[in-house]
Amino acid sequence: MDYPRQNTFRFFRIIGSGQAYINLIYLLAAFPLGVFYFTFLASGLSAGISLLIIWVGIPILLLMGAGWWTLASFERFLAIHLLKEDIPTMALLSSKDTDLWTRFKAYLTNPIAWQSLLYLFLKFPLGIATFVILITLIALTLPLLTMPITYPFLAEFQVDFFFNSSLPAWQIDSMSDALLCSLIGLTLWPVTLHVTNSLAWVHAKFAKLMLSMNPNEWLTTIAEA
Repeated sequence: MDYPRQNTFRFFRIIGSGQAYINLIYLLAAFPLGVFYFTFLASGLSAGISLLIIWVGIPILLLMGAGWWTLASFERFLAIHLLKEDIPTMALLSSKDTDLWTRFKAYLTNPIAWQSLLYLFLKFPLGIATFVILITLIALTLPLLTMPITYPFLAEFQVDFFFNSSLPAWQIDSMSDALLCSLIGLTLWPVTLHVTNSLAWVHAKFAKLMLSMNPNEWLTTIAEA
């Protein structure tokens, strides 16, 4: 069998994969969502804890508990429908528990509730790291892909790719050079999409780990992955 040809086909086939672009959208959105989650939770929880002394903090903390459960449910929805990850139903409180105090204690002792809070906080640094990686790859790839269109403007303004003038710079001043850049970009774009899929896999497994499993199930899931 012609394995090099098959591997090359698999490498470039991702360009036509719609799921790869959905993953890219999800990952780019993870950064602003992470910023929102962190700001909302940090400000709300700090206000609730600081106001406990005058009892005003109690309803604030109750609202924050409902808020972070709702946000975690939203994240589960995104992971299921965008990343195609099978995440079991979050351990919702039973509707048969009509006693409010019983339901409240069940919520406090539910590990998923606290794992979801930690997940939302960790979404911030994870979103930043993902955003930096993807933006770096995209910022490197897209200018190369569009070089046949943009190179006349670069030549006009004598834009170099090096800040130090003592170093040799590749001056793109002809269509042949621009097409070579575009070919390089066409090779880098599948790399970007493969990295995107890998990062999406990490996000999906992390969401499943934190939003549906007890700590006792973590090691089994990690071993199976």
